[in-house]
Amino acid sequence: MQRREFLAALAASCASPCIAPGEALAAIPAGSGRRLYARALLTDDRGKPLRAAALARERNYLFHYPYATTPCFLLDLGRTAAAGSSGAWPGGVGPNRSLVAYSAICSHQLTYPTRDISFISYRAEASPQNRHARVIHCCSEHSQYDPAQGARVLAGPAPHPLAAILLEHDPKNDTLHAFGTLGVEMFDSFFEKFGFRLALENGAQNVRKPVADEARVIELDNFCRQQVRC
Repeated sequence: MQRREFLAALAASCASPCIAPGEALAAIPAGSGRRLYARALLTDDRGKPLRAAALARERNYLFHYPYATTPCFLLDLGRTAAAGSSGAWPGGVGPNRSLVAYSAICSHQLTYPTRDISFISYRAEASPQNRHARVIHCCSEHSQYDPAQGARVLAGPAPHPLAAILLEHDPKNDTLHAFGTLGVEMFDSFFEKFGFRLALENGAQNVRKPVADEARVIELDNFCRQQVRC
């Protein structure tokens, strides 16, 4: 994507309402690499507001944000994801601070979940190719990220952590909103590398379409026909 096109898309994505809740935003220092996008309510597969309590622990959930074609993981780690362990990352949200979200685009070769297959997902258990348990593992080149510590790289050739998706939890309604990203985004490179394929699958007009208002969450098992385990 050309720089001018990217900046235009970014500006469109930050059209009102591109304002994060004060408390959630205050936890992220200015100059930390945070980027604000349209505030989007996470919904279930029926389009109803997703309740945090409905998420199963250590199960892969997928939604698209901040663009219609950029996938993200939503995880209830089942344990506290403490702030401060990875730079400006604010930690998990929810009653137990166990809910986290990250871009599902690997920072190495831009591997991502498609409708046909996924080489990247959260793995609760170790394996012969993965000595680390409870990690996001990309089987393309065995990059492994720790979701409880800002998706920092634990193994493999990944050059940097997955971009975090900033979440706000409403304790009154038990709902979740996404409102931005933190860390190194791969969207520009992603669109450049897979733009043609994304256009065929989603329509050219939707490739860089900003998500607004809501983002639907689906279990990865119901999104992908096949998941590669390694």
